[in-house]
Amino acid sequence: MTWNNRNGGWEKLGPMIAMMAASAASDWDSGERRTRRKSKEWHDGAQRRKRRGRMFGTGELRLALLALIARESRHGYELIRAIEDMTGGSYAPSPGAVYPTLQMLEEEGRIKPAKAKASDDGEGASKKPFKATKSGKAELEERADEVSELMERLGEHGERTEKIKQKSPDLFRAMSNLGSVLKNRARAGKLDQAAMNEIVDIIDEVAKRIERM
Repeated sequence: MTWNNRNGGWEKLGPMIAMMAASAASDWDSGERRTRRKSKEWHDGAQRRKRRGRMFGTGELRLALLALIARESRHGYELIRAIEDMTGGSYAPSPGAVYPTLQMLEEEGRIKPAKAKASDDGEGASKKPFKATKSGKAELEERADEVSELMERLGEHGERTEKIKQKSPDLFRAMSNLGSVLKNRARAGKLDQAAMNEIVDIIDEVAKRIERM
């Protein structure tokens, strides 16, 4: 993937680095993890391979948004924040993924506009709340096991993130800071090819130093 501000790569870098930190916490607790839910090990492994390192597999963001809207009428920004809260602040879906998915759910008849909430920021279009329709609720009932497993996985991801924050808050802060600095410099237009090559060299050198520790 080419990291540039046009395709949103830099926008996703901060959350991606945070997810790496949460993944590290999960690895540190591997002994505990091996003793849990033995009967689901193959399924969980298949799901991880299916997602290929992403938070959501095919169709899972759609299902998560529908489930959250069924719990409470929300607009796109609230849904992004809800998922971020569930994952301990380590992941927030991009507006470029959330809003088209909401449009698709509306076209499918699974959600519909709810009574608009008062807003003083002039962002009425982005603050359009939705509520689940009978069709949407029926789908959730039919896929109750899927929904439960998905929400449980998001919650567990949040727990792993909190563990690494507790074990090494400075490490988590440093990794998040790295993502924020790179994103902010990209937004300011201060990352030309020469600067990016230099950053890559710095990160590679740091990785080598950590590996030698």
